[in-house]
Amino acid sequence: MTETQIPDLSPTTPAPRDVVVPDKPALEGLEAKWAQRWKDDDTYRFDRTQPRENVFSIDTPPPTVSGSLHVGHVFSYTHTDLIARFQRMQGKSVFYPMGWDDNGLPTERRVQNFYGVRCDPSLPYEADFTPPEKPDPKKQVPISRPNFVELCDRLVAEDEKVFEALWRTLGLSVDWNHQYTTVGKKAQTVSQRAFLRNYARGEAYLQEAPTLWDVTFQTAVAQAELEARDYAGAYHRVAFHRPDGGTVEIETTRPELIPSVVALIAHPDDERYQALFGTTVASPVFGVEIPVVPHLAAEMDKGAGIAMCCTFGDLTDVTWWRELQLPVRTVIGRDGRFTRETPEWLSSEPAATQYADLAGKTVFSAREAMVGKLRETGDLVGDPKPTQRMANFYEKGDKPLEIVSTRQWYITNGGRDGELRQEMLDRGAEITWLPEHMKHRYDHWVGGLNGDWLVSRQRFFGIPFPVWYPLDADGEPDYDHPLLPAEAELPIDPSTDAPRGFEEGQRGKPGGFIGDPDVMDTWATSSLTPHIAGQWGTDDDLFDRVFPMDLCTQAHDIIRTWLFSRVVRAHFENHAAPWSHAMLSGFILDPDRKKMSKSKGNVVVPTEILDKFGADAVRWRAALARPGLDSPFDETQMKVGRRLAMKVLNVAKFVLSSVGASEPSPVAISEPVDCALMGRLAEVVLAATESFEAYDYTGALEVSERFFWEFCDDYVELVKERAYAEDGSAATDSAKAALAVALHVQLRLLAPFLPYVTEEVWSWWREGSVHTSEWPKAIELGSAAAADARGLAGMAAALGGIRGAKSKAKVSMRHELTRVHISGPAALVAGAEAAGNDLRRAGKIVGELTFAVDDTLDELKIEAEVAPVQE
Repeated sequence: MTETQIPDLSPTTPAPRDVVVPDKPALEGLEAKWAQRWKDDDTYRFDRTQPRENVFSIDTPPPTVSGSLHVGHVFSYTHTDLIARFQRMQGKSVFYPMGWDDNGLPTERRVQNFYGVRCDPSLPYEADFTPPEKPDPKKQVPISRPNFVELCDRLVAEDEKVFEALWRTLGLSVDWNHQYTTVGKKAQTVSQRAFLRNYARGEAYLQEAPTLWDVTFQTAVAQAELEARDYAGAYHRVAFHRPDGGTVEIETTRPELIPSVVALIAHPDDERYQALFGTTVASPVFGVEIPVVPHLAAEMDKGAGIAMCCTFGDLTDVTWWRELQLPVRTVIGRDGRFTRETPEWLSSEPAATQYADLAGKTVFSAREAMVGKLRETGDLVGDPKPTQRMANFYEKGDKPLEIVSTRQWYITNGGRDGELRQEMLDRGAEITWLPEHMKHRYDHWVGGLNGDWLVSRQRFFGIPFPVWYPLDADGEPDYDHPLLPAEAELPIDPSTDAPRGFEEGQRGKPGGFIGDPDVMDTWATSSLTPHIAGQWGTDDDLFDRVFPMDLCTQAHDIIRTWLFSRVVRAHFENHAAPWSHAMLSGFILDPDRKKMSKSKGNVVVPTEILDKFGADAVRWRAALARPGLDSPFDETQMKVGRRLAMKVLNVAKFVLSSVGASEPSPVAISEPVDCALMGRLAEVVLAATESFEAYDYTGALEVSERFFWEFCDDYVELVKERAYAEDGSAATDSAKAALAVALHVQLRLLAPFLPYVTEEVWSWWREGSVHTSEWPKAIELGSAAAADARGLAGMAAALGGIRGAKSKAKVSMRHELTRVHISGPAALVAGAEAAGNDLRRAGKIVGELTFAVDDTLDELKIEAEVAPVQE
């Protein structure tokens, strides 16, 4: 069969059916109608019988169900769906699951407020516990950890239903048979199995170390969760006392940490302090002997050029403490208050008496008290000088982080291992980044790591570490020899399960055991979303068909967390990058280009715009936001998308009902105008396909939409009189065939963007779903696809000129013209002349129609005489 003998439809395209067009097509109700039909028909079901090369798998970001969705989520998830729909129409079996992130502090806080409870791990489980009928957030009822977890599970299940309803309304082509959560038995098994393997290979370890600590949430915080913010403070110039009676003055914003100072540090080249290196000075108020030592990180031009090192005031203190092997003198506890017991190094008088005034105070109160003491002793030099300094905060917290010494679990990530860091950079180079410049953010983050990944959290709702510790004869835990389960025993909860060889009655008793009380960081479980969704370890056949995945999509601000953590886990477990492509979304900004946030009151609620404009209009606007670029949001833009969706209905009704053009037969297309349209459509199909293959969904929409409006405004208006004719001529058949082919192709081009309206129109005349039909190819257009499309420009320009002449004469578009002369560049005139008969019909030209080439003109010139207006 030659290319000119192409059948009317490709073999995989659903067959035609009797044409049934509604009298008054409408957008209202399409979401409910087709969302239910897709659900009933399982339209987007993943075909797991396909080999890996015919599978396109997506690692979708699981939304935090305890939070609320905003328009940025809608845009980002739509971008994923655009790619999924294109790949499905390309013949791929698309693995497109939906996950729910139930983990994390937001869930705990929501449960506390919603049910009026708080977790007390010391309490026993109550099988028949019922939360208060009228919860009081200020008088929360203490309950056991198992009871608290049950309430968390109950609430997130309800939240998931709300989110699912929204995603279905938006038209996400998710396979809802493949859902996963970041908690629950499946996620727990995967997370614990991966952790045990990390530990066995030496990639996970337990260590007592300085830890960034949020005093509000009472939990450790990882480097990736830090947020630097301006924080009001003051420089205090404080005098330390030399043995010879002199003083050394330092400047500090944290005078309350003077009780924990372990050294004064200056640059080794600073001549001001050369004589002091190797000696000691006495701390103000407390009189503790403090060594003066050199370190290259000291800044000679900052403040007094000499600084006090405390354990711990900031991350620089941690570096100095570690590299200079200084002692630990911690005075701030996990609750953010100064320890109530007097530290050993302050036990002698008068230090103990002075410290008693600080014991139990908050950091703020201790600072005020310490400044008062410095004034009394005369060790405060001058008045404090107000300043704004950058302080580290937990991204969800509102108080500066403290650094306390705690025992935590870590996973290596290259922060302390140059070779591993390079391996992480190499993995990043294996990924195709969309847009490409986002790889620089990944490289910058990996290159700037200064420590391993802290994965333990002091919370209640999450994946517990599958670890117990044996207790010695004195009841002290042996942290160096943890007790671990076998993988076959997973999932386990060490707070309720006993390790092999022990009984529950031995919990907490000398010679018995205790369970690790911590849970995994939310990223420690979310880092395994490809493994959880792909059912790693429980369904090897499925996992082999979907991993490594083809695409991950997410916002660019969590490259350092979710994206990087998945690379780390896949590198260790699978020796591969977790996906081949990473597509990053930008932020959706308000019209003033400010980031949307609840506190600013500029958040757009998704349900409001979906109800007002319809899902197709919202998706159309989302598709205009290119990967990685921030996009300002203006609600009025949705009106343009809604107009497009409505036009699809109207032009389809015209083609299928008014004209009766329901047979897309390329072989019947013979007229120059119709052939030129096919030539142009072939270019559009090729351009849209190339854009989608490059993950440029915006480019695909722009080229398809531009052609659609040209088709409606120019071509349809030009040929409709010929198409209406019931003369049985080849010219009429050509117009009808071209209209049908153009509609048939354009519905598929627009289907990823406007899934509801295209499915509705498709159902009027085709069997099956447009979304499981084949993506259009230029070869479907037959020999007409090779036609020169440039003539369309002349046709459109001539028709526009004729309309303009009538408007200028202030007559209706149906008014007759007695003479029309068209002149201009040769190419445009040739195109217009080829459409001469159609121009006569469309322009109501009853007299002379002439054409002339005039290359002095840049565009067509239309001279028209209007028939006399009848009184």
